Amino acid sequence: MTKENNPDKEARHKARMERKKAIIDAHIAEASEERGLLLINTGNGKGKSSAAFGVLARALGHGMNCAVVQFIKNRSDTGEEAFFRDHPRVTWHVMGDGFTWDTQDNAKDTATARVAWEQALVYLRDPAIDLLILDEFTYTLKYGWLPLDEVTHELDSRPAMQHVIITGRAAPEGLIEIADTVTTMDLTKHAYHAGVKAMPGVEW
Repeated sequence: MTKENNPDKEARHKARMERKKAIIDAHIAEASEERGLLLINTGNGKGKSSAAFGVLARALGHGMNCAVVQFIKNRSDTGEEAFFRDHPRVTWHVMGDGFTWDTQDNAKDTATARVAWEQALVYLRDPAIDLLILDEFTYTLKYGWLPLDEVTHELDSRPAMQHVIITGRAAPEGLIEIADTVTTMDLTKHAYHAGVKAMPGVEW
């Protein structure tokens, strides 16, 4: 008997979907609070920054004012920067010195992270900024360049309606505890491990 002429199966499906809709509608009705969210994209998988920049595009579509502070990257030839930097409602800062294995200078990395953090604080204290992305920020905490308690205090003290997205591997538990949404991206496979170069438009 085909799906088209199996009324019992269709009726069971309809009943399941009705029950599911009732549960989902109840959860939606309960979620009435409106405030700025703290989102963390972490884990060893690819796509943490890419996901954040996808939200950036969404926020701009809603007319929001946005800022991006990049804490590790020191290159200004990425596709995302080329696309967003000239947008009138985006301010973009590339403030890193590159990967730690390239810099090999913890004192310099600490000083650089502090300068980038001071720039981030300008936005964290500005209610006109609707969305702030702190790209590759978790490394400032992983390597001890910034104190966790200072960071969490400033994040908790930001304007009530401001959204913040933090990206990077190894997000510390103290940061996760104050976040609203945490996504951990797992690495199943990566072209790099098969000897494929980082390709423009996909990796940068």
